Amino acid sequence: MPRVLSKEEVEDFREKLTEAATRLFAERGQDGFTLRELASEVGVSPMTPYRYFKDKDEILAAVRARAFDRFAEKLENAFGKKGTPVDRANAAAQAYVEFALQETASYRLIFDIWQPNENDYPDLVRAGIRARATMIQHIPGLLEAGVLQGDPVLIGHVFWSALHGAVMLRLAGKLSPDCDFQKIIDETMRALSVGFAAGR
Repeated sequence: MPRVLSKEEVEDFREKLTEAATRLFAERGQDGFTLRELASEVGVSPMTPYRYFKDKDEILAAVRARAFDRFAEKLENAFGKKGTPVDRANAAAQAYVEFALQETASYRLIFDIWQPNENDYPDLVRAGIRARATMIQHIPGLLEAGVLQGDPVLIGHVFWSALHGAVMLRLAGKLSPDCDFQKIIDETMRALSVGFAAGR
């Protein structure tokens, strides 16, 4: 009979399991590996993952919730620093790019994978809402400061779409080798800011 694990031990192993699953999902996709292979990856028996998760879909939901939370935390921390509304917005944009380039597996799990039964996993729903909120958190300050004008939700999604497009081109290796990626990001943000500028 398996020994009873403490709450800390359960959380530690779930973290270890989701860390390995993040790599496997990112490398092989949703159907590219079995739970037996995941168990082997973390050095446990084939049945061990079932002590912590019902099935692979539940593991994917946990992995994606973790990715959403890490993403949101990075942007929230960047936006939370002192500075003008423009400084804070730029810091959030830079944090977005850094997360995508430094934690590419997690970034892909956020945006490349969709689960039709997402609503079955409350923690995934919560984390997704939190992450999406980071896309518009800086816009109200820019509106109040008279830097931008318009619908904050629409503006936030336009900036998000532009950042995501540039990042995905970079991750896919589609940008010319002589392109300055940071300059592309800076110029994209500048052009959009001009487009939504107050009093234009």
